[in-house]
Amino acid sequence: MKQEQFPHAVVTEIQLSYHPTVKPSQRPKVSTSVEVYELLKANWDTDRLELQEQFKVMLLNRANRVLGIVEISSGGMTGTVSDPKLIFGVALKAAACSIILSHNHPSCQLKPSEADILLTRKICQAGLFLDIAVLDHIILTAEGYLSFTDEGLM
Repeated sequence: MKQEQFPHAVVTEIQLSYHPTVKPSQRPKVSTSVEVYELLKANWDTDRLELQEQFKVMLLNRANRVLGIVEISSGGMTGTVSDPKLIFGVALKAAACSIILSHNHPSCQLKPSEADILLTRKICQAGLFLDIAVLDHIILTAEGYLSFTDEGLM
């Protein structure tokens, strides 16, 4: 493409950066769904847990040490939109080797909806192409959790 075609074109430069604030040795390591649930619950806004559905992703390195937890979306009482492009954009930026999906059910019902199951499958398939493993999807409530992996739904 020749410069003359767009003499006044200005485009934005895009930069990728990751600035960890926690030393690798201080990052929590997770190996069970109980550990994931406890870490998620400790980092969830308890004032919103039973009020507003939120979708978050836990980013992990190859040793299953937590790089961070990021909120992807926040919705209403009965749902939220979770865009796979945002999920993997963040995972790629953080150089995550694997991710764990999570969302809360303000209704306190732990049964996954058909939409929850379909979204999980879609994200797992996308992860295969990007070599980012989706290890689990946790539904959490104030009183408990459901692990897609533990329930054989992954």
